[in-house]
Amino acid sequence: MDDRDTRGDPGLFGPGSVTWQVHGDPMMWVAGVRALYLQALHPRAVRGVVQNSDFRRDAWGRLIRTASFVGTTTYGTREAAERAAARVRKIHSMIQVTDPDTGEHYGVDEPALLLWVHCAEIDSYLHVLRHSGYPLTDAQADRYIAEHSVSARLVGLDPATVPASRAELAAYFEKVRPELSAGPEARTVDDFLLRPPTPPLLIPARELLWRWVARLAYASLPPYAHELYGRPAPASAVVARRLRATGAVLRAIPARVRWQLPPKHILRAMARLGPGARPASHRAARQPGRGA
Repeated sequence: MDDRDTRGDPGLFGPGSVTWQVHGDPMMWVAGVRALYLQALHPRAVRGVVQNSDFRRDAWGRLIRTASFVGTTTYGTREAAERAAARVRKIHSMIQVTDPDTGEHYGVDEPALLLWVHCAEIDSYLHVLRHSGYPLTDAQADRYIAEHSVSARLVGLDPATVPASRAELAAYFEKVRPELSAGPEARTVDDFLLRPPTPPLLIPARELLWRWVARLAYASLPPYAHELYGRPAPASAVVARRLRATGAVLRAIPARVRWQLPPKHILRAMARLGPGARPASHRAARQPGRGA
């Protein structure tokens, strides 16, 4: 299916994209937490969060806002996506960070920092989805990465500077690894992700559900991230089994039930474009790869 077969505004990606299909998968929540763990390992980037964010007091609100931005840019109209991106760029342009060691002041909208955040997200989404059983070939994974030159542009990056394949993404991480460390700010994020502030009545749910998500997200990090955090992860085969088991459980929940959660981006997109716009893993598997 391509955008010419739909009614209304298909948005920035459209139902013919790999992105449209994979972002409807429930394992995106685990992938999002993995991205936070990975992003926290860049000292200059994580300082922007710790020094300027209210994530300690509004943990769930921050997570929901991030998920809503991804949902809007994936499934919203082009106008809604561009409007949401403009808000994010404006906020980033006003945030200044101070290096506690050197006294240097810098903005969170430095291209190098935006690129790190972008690549950590895309790598996490792909890694968790593919290792949890979501059907994507290498060529389709390359297409997904290439499609996200769009999301890179939204946050202010030049798409020409952004990795557009698995090989380019791997080369980027190899290049940036010497800059990574688990400093005090990363430890703050790590502690927050394991024990986010929760109303007393919801503490049992946090212990049962959230810790499973956070530990699984941490376990799925690359080996160098475990080395930096200094906390071991299970063997890769164990992590793979846990990812696949969690994916099977979450995907067993009917999509229509999952998509009822606010803000209902997918249901609104289907209402706008018709039932053929429904995201599904079998449609992602039929998407041709780059150059096909």
